[in-house]
Amino acid sequence: MFESIRKHQRILQFVLLLLIFPAFALFGVSGYQNFLSDADEVASVKGESISRQEFDQAQRRQLEKLRQMLGDQVDPRMLDNDNARKEVLEGLIAQRALLTDAQAKRVSIPDARLRDAITSIPGLTKPDGSFDRDQYRSLLAAQALNEATFESQMRRDLALQSIPEAVAQTGLIPKTVAQRLLALQEESREIKEIVFKVEDFESKVNPSAEQLKKYYEDNGRQFEVAENAKIEYVVLNIDAIAAQITLDPVKVKEFYEQNRARYVNAEQRKASHILLTVPKDADEKTRAQIRGKIDGLLVQARSGANFADLAKAHSQDPGSTSEGGDLGYFTSEMMAKPFSDAAYALKQDQISDVVETQFGFHIIKLTGVKPKVERSFDEVKTEIEAEYRRQEAGKEYAKAAETFTNTVYEQSDSFKPVADKLKLKVETADSITRGGVGAAANNPALNNPKLLAALFSAESLKNKRNTDAVDVAPNTLVSARLIEHRPAQRKEFAKVESEVRAGFVRAEAKKLALLAGESKLKELKEGAALNGFGAARKVARAGSPDVAPNALENIFRAPSNKLPSFVGVDLGSSGYGLYQVVRVVPAEEKVLAEKLQASSQQFTQLQSQQDLNDYLDSVKARSEIKRNLSKLRVASEQQ
Repeated sequence: MFESIRKHQRILQFVLLLLIFPAFALFGVSGYQNFLSDADEVASVKGESISRQEFDQAQRRQLEKLRQMLGDQVDPRMLDNDNARKEVLEGLIAQRALLTDAQAKRVSIPDARLRDAITSIPGLTKPDGSFDRDQYRSLLAAQALNEATFESQMRRDLALQSIPEAVAQTGLIPKTVAQRLLALQEESREIKEIVFKVEDFESKVNPSAEQLKKYYEDNGRQFEVAENAKIEYVVLNIDAIAAQITLDPVKVKEFYEQNRARYVNAEQRKASHILLTVPKDADEKTRAQIRGKIDGLLVQARSGANFADLAKAHSQDPGSTSEGGDLGYFTSEMMAKPFSDAAYALKQDQISDVVETQFGFHIIKLTGVKPKVERSFDEVKTEIEAEYRRQEAGKEYAKAAETFTNTVYEQSDSFKPVADKLKLKVETADSITRGGVGAAANNPALNNPKLLAALFSAESLKNKRNTDAVDVAPNTLVSARLIEHRPAQRKEFAKVESEVRAGFVRAEAKKLALLAGESKLKELKEGAALNGFGAARKVARAGSPDVAPNALENIFRAPSNKLPSFVGVDLGSSGYGLYQVVRVVPAEEKVLAEKLQASSQQFTQLQSQQDLNDYLDSVKARSEIKRNLSKLRVASEQQ
């Protein structure tokens, strides 16, 4: 079961990310209603089409998610391959199948739940707790949505979410199973190692001129200057429009007065705590024992014992124990109410009574206070002006986008007309490749697979005209055109002979290293003397920095009923690793006891993931799915 989870976890996480979270339309995925307008079908679920346009937008959303997590260094080619495209498509298929299942089960969303979901969207609640309807309407307007359309989509998303949520909450792992899994997880193995390094065999490789020539011909792409181009481009986004908005000083000041509460930094407090967790199924006797222990710790803390030392020795909060219980600064809303109430009632360096929350029993020590601070108009003027510009730009974006799209198409031999109409800057970039490397690597606008495909299309290469406007990010359109195209060229052999020699020698040395390692492994299994191994050392299943992950996996798969056992592993460019498993080292009972509760929760989450995965598979199995993978590949290539 858990091996299946491990293998499918990336797909499952992607499906959850793409499908389960509601209300994504509000934050920039415009045009959702138009998904089905494109007849170029890449799949269907019970006869309902999944269009190429829907696939393209899902792929761009996933790329944006990666950029948000990893920054602008994300290479778009991560999603521009068969496996990634299949994952995106499977996510869309699962989404459509889930929606069909929800409709078949007549899942409906009450008005109260819809209201709660909308009011929980960040930025839509005033400081006094009331709903900010003006801000809600402004956000919708910025996305060219009305309330009815958005709320209909919200109901759909919540319905889509409801059944998987219920399934994910059903995971259950018996205590005995959790104990066995934890024991396996915490187990170590003592090993000895021989590494047949590639560099140790390089001196044995003496290539002839013919061999080098052949290697050069067979691996020509290694010695090419990649196809690249010099381009010019224009970008239309909210920032470009916002820069042209004329500020009304009176409205800016009115905005400050109306939203004054937003510019108050609430009082923050810094505290340390000692936490003893209480199992959800604990009986009164167990609760009383834990309460007695925390009461004893409270006596020690108030008697002058070092609070940080007590936390390190006894606290069961994995996030703060190593820091002596330090939680850093927080506002009252950031903590459970009983904890927050107690912390905000303390004076500097005062220690609380025992406080109970859903996490267990706490002792809190206040270690710092940052008082409430109200920022003046002058302090936040720049911030308000920027927000005012963006809100006004959001209202203007749809009209400007239409002008941009029409102009770059109708006057496709130059960017001057669109730049003059919309006051945009025509920019240039060089060394742009089909994969977006070179100058595009740090430019998200140019790092878009669809834009790059349009730039290097046959028509663009021939006519050097503007590409169509490409939606590269929420509220961001780009058009580009080639100025100079440079086809890929192989470097002359004479200029790269040293690189060819190094590549050949490395490749042949790798073969020799593998041959030597596999030969040694065979001899050991036949009873040869155990010589040549390094000193014994322990490695943990969770990971060891000096052992490659694939080697570690094989070490823990090696049979342990008869030791020593032997494992050989291809280490890639490093060579070949040969490992002798000397003995199995079980974890200490004390360690297992301390980690059981937290690990049980993790195993339960894994079980819930597997249950959800099984549910998705069952829904898809009865959903009459058709996939057009060849068209999916063509769709990507035409982006």
